Amino acid sequence: MNEQPTYDVAIIGGGPAGYTAGIYAARASLKAAVFEQGMPGGQIATSDTIDNYPAFPSISGAELGIKMQEHAEQAGAQIIFEMVNSVHIDKAGEFDVETDSAVYHTRSLIVATGAKPRLAGFKGEDAFRGRGISYCATCDGMFYRGKDLFVVGGGNSAVEEAMFLAKIARHVTMVVRKDHFRASRGMVSRLLEHDNVSVRFNTSIKEVDGGSLLNRIEFVDTINGNTNVEEFPEGSFGIFVFTGNDPVVDIVRDYVELGPDGGVVTDDSMMTKTPGIFCVGDMRTKQLRQVITAAADGAIAGAAAYRYLEQLD
Repeated sequence: MNEQPTYDVAIIGGGPAGYTAGIYAARASLKAAVFEQGMPGGQIATSDTIDNYPAFPSISGAELGIKMQEHAEQAGAQIIFEMVNSVHIDKAGEFDVETDSAVYHTRSLIVATGAKPRLAGFKGEDAFRGRGISYCATCDGMFYRGKDLFVVGGGNSAVEEAMFLAKIARHVTMVVRKDHFRASRGMVSRLLEHDNVSVRFNTSIKEVDGGSLLNRIEFVDTINGNTNVEEFPEGSFGIFVFTGNDPVVDIVRDYVELGPDGGVVTDDSMMTKTPGIFCVGDMRTKQLRQVITAAADGAIAGAAAYRYLEQLD
């Protein structure tokens, strides 16, 4: 495996947190590399519209991700499109970042691996993933044009994705476990303006079944426990699950402390319990996981990495 030059800071993840960290680190004259395994922007690249990022009243996630990548490159960060498999601490307290093709050495590490969609947990969910069950409206919505869709979840993500799906589907039914939405009132009002959207409160999915594709859903009333089975022709409907996200921490699990939400605990400078390792964005334990808070984390970590290395020199 090829040995690569040493970086001052390696940034794992090319979302808002990672690219902002790259901008700040490069502007501080650090030799910085940003590792990204997929599309620029990370998870936001799958968002049809982002309307709460300052200076961009409405922009697609993919476009915003590309702009962030370009900004990081212009600032001087190197973008490496490879998946990071593991990180290791060497005897000097520095870090090796291993990909499929090479080992990269770095004096400090900023990890921005984000979060992944959380499973709803009903029976058959895993078996029919990709065969009627999806977790990304902009990725898979076009497969369900003109069909009936069930959206599981009551938070901002579920409502945002349902609004996108309402433009495509014949009808969208929100399946909300509680008697109210957790999403903001403004977003809920915009959702309910769509004539082809309805809501089932106090409802969960207990089980799904089918042949090659889904054809059966068993719903359960979360108040009295009563169940109701509905059947449909195969391929005529789909289920989109938006019940939250779980922080992706595996790559640094051995070097960090985890909070009650599964995210990484850091100090105000984004430093973890291991000197030289900073964690930022949705993987960090925090109250609000948004593009703007991820970018703020990245800015803090990029500047903090400079101060950390300056103290070592």
